[in-house]
Amino acid sequence: MSNFSDNSFQRIVGPVNDYLLDLQNKISQMLETHDSLIIKQEDEWQRPEGGGGKTRSFSNGAIFEKAGVNFSHVWGDELPATATSNRPLLKNAPFQAVGLSVIVHPLNPFIPTCHANLRLFVSVSESSEPVWWFGGGFDLTPYYGFEEDCIHWHQVAKKACDPYGKELHAKYKEWADKYFFIKHRNEPRGIGGIFFDDLNQWDFATCFSFLKSVGDHFIEAYSPIVSRRKHLPYGERERNFQCYRRGRYVEFNLVYDRGTLFGLQSGGRIESILISLPPLVAWNYNWQPTPGTKEAELYEKYLRPQDWLNQG
Repeated sequence: MSNFSDNSFQRIVGPVNDYLLDLQNKISQMLETHDSLIIKQEDEWQRPEGGGGKTRSFSNGAIFEKAGVNFSHVWGDELPATATSNRPLLKNAPFQAVGLSVIVHPLNPFIPTCHANLRLFVSVSESSEPVWWFGGGFDLTPYYGFEEDCIHWHQVAKKACDPYGKELHAKYKEWADKYFFIKHRNEPRGIGGIFFDDLNQWDFATCFSFLKSVGDHFIEAYSPIVSRRKHLPYGERERNFQCYRRGRYVEFNLVYDRGTLFGLQSGGRIESILISLPPLVAWNYNWQPTPGTKEAELYEKYLRPQDWLNQG
């Protein structure tokens, strides 16, 4: 992989690498601050085809049932199909990819599941300069809806976007609403957030600055929601519904999620890729919520793309 040994590529990837490793530590600290009983396991791994990563798995906590905060920096001789669908000229071109993926599955059904992903791809063909692009975002998947949480989540997402253009949040919110949609169920995965990909419309420094803004606002978006909901009492009914709804999460990740597909197509470490899946899940044949219940309210009110910034 001599194409990626020179300083020009390291100048592109290196600062992003450093930022994502630092953010991995900050998010891990946030989880441990909320949940002192959570068990952390860290693995540093190498990918035979090139590169490796640092996986942090959290489990069996009092607040969080399972979480993953995973860093990876991999390279290879050919970009997987998921990364070249919009760039056919880079087919068969060498690449580097660096990213941080976060997934949190709380124990308490009143705390939403959350997900965040930040990534950079760099590739080059024999006749071109390095081609780079950023992607990522964060989204929220509640099991029981609270307007206060939904509004806060989207307010912080907008705050992350606003310095780069007042129109940006609406654009990336709409993209998230479309992307985090389970087509075969005809329903959203959750209440969305922001999603972006193929970002290189500005110079590298500005695009990287935007990526950092999204990453820096993730804890501000999620941590207050955890604080508000982690002590709410729940019972078997709420846990059963949580497990049922987690099934939708599994379906999306295995069928549509670009990060999962990229990892599988690029020969990634399977334990790190599938850490996004919840520890307990249930599928019930043709189940329907009882009208007038909080479970029905999730479908009728919260699983509908809407303008959460202008409620009431």
